[in-house]
Amino acid sequence: MKTLFVLLDKEIRQFFRNAFLPKLVIVFPVMVILIIPWVTTMDVRHIGVSVVDNDHSETSRRIIQKIEASDYFNLRGVTESYDDSFALLEGGEADVILTIPNDFELSLIGDSPKRIGIDVNGINAMKGGLGSQYMVQLVMQTFGELQREKSVVVSPDLFTVQNRYNPTLDYKHFMIPALMIMLLVMICGFLPALNLVSEKEIGTIEQINVTPVSRLSFTLAKLIPYWIIGFLVLTVAMVLAWLVYGLSPEGSPGSIYLAALLFVFTMSGMGVTIANNSSTMQQTMFVMFFFVMIFILMSGLFTPIESMPTWAQWITYILPPRYFVEVMRSVYLKGTMFIELWPNYVALAVFAVLFNSMAALTYKKQA
Repeated sequence: MKTLFVLLDKEIRQFFRNAFLPKLVIVFPVMVILIIPWVTTMDVRHIGVSVVDNDHSETSRRIIQKIEASDYFNLRGVTESYDDSFALLEGGEADVILTIPNDFELSLIGDSPKRIGIDVNGINAMKGGLGSQYMVQLVMQTFGELQREKSVVVSPDLFTVQNRYNPTLDYKHFMIPALMIMLLVMICGFLPALNLVSEKEIGTIEQINVTPVSRLSFTLAKLIPYWIIGFLVLTVAMVLAWLVYGLSPEGSPGSIYLAALLFVFTMSGMGVTIANNSSTMQQTMFVMFFFVMIFILMSGLFTPIESMPTWAQWITYILPPRYFVEVMRSVYLKGTMFIELWPNYVALAVFAVLFNSMAALTYKKQA
């Protein structure tokens, strides 16, 4: 135990002696939480719209006025023909074409109302898909006003849309828990690996190899400082999310910290395992970057797992961040209890034991 404390003292001194790392630990979470949620938002705005108004009625004018007043749309023009609007779409000025047919307002009174056409530019699938949904909502809102004002029955299907767990559909609330996970991946995965392999490059690890220090003590001394730093970074990120975005956990913070503890163990163990099998810092960085890219693309951090192909969904079960993502979003946004998420905690515990065992076993002492 005394040996462990001596090694920990060495690691802590070495950390603060580094001119870059302490600044990184402070600035990195602040920049990530304060800047990235604003620039990576999926909340699409300023969608260019061209309207083909063949009706010239009060209803069509009201729809056009709503488009002009909307924060989501920019009206590029009201044309007399579809070809004119399509030219705007081809030229990139418009993303959506709204076609209002002849005698549309009169058809609303009859039994067979005419259909409004919505054409979108599918090159940008996200912008086109959301643009069509926003346009449908805007038109249905206009129809609702007509029903109240003129008792016009527009559709037999009346429905109410409620957005559970994120009422305003604020994408930042979806992003911030994922960014907290990425902070832990970078701080507790990358830094221990780079720290260990740097000692290989400068030769100081050879001095440890000729001492009676056990593999367990050496590995723990490399990991514990970054476990502590990881929890400090997570706490700072949670406080910033509350102060800046008003986002706080709906459930127990203890559930988050328990999952974070297991995830930090997992990532640091994986980082040390990679460093043990690398000779240079470049090798370590490339391998870690490969895994980080897989985590970003396939763990549900920024894209839903349910939308992936079946084979990709099966692969996600062997990725530790998948389980932490589910815990973070469930506790943060839904207030889910620990007992409901226990399979995710078990999976993280298994990964933690696996990677840390590999870290200890792959460290080879050479006398």
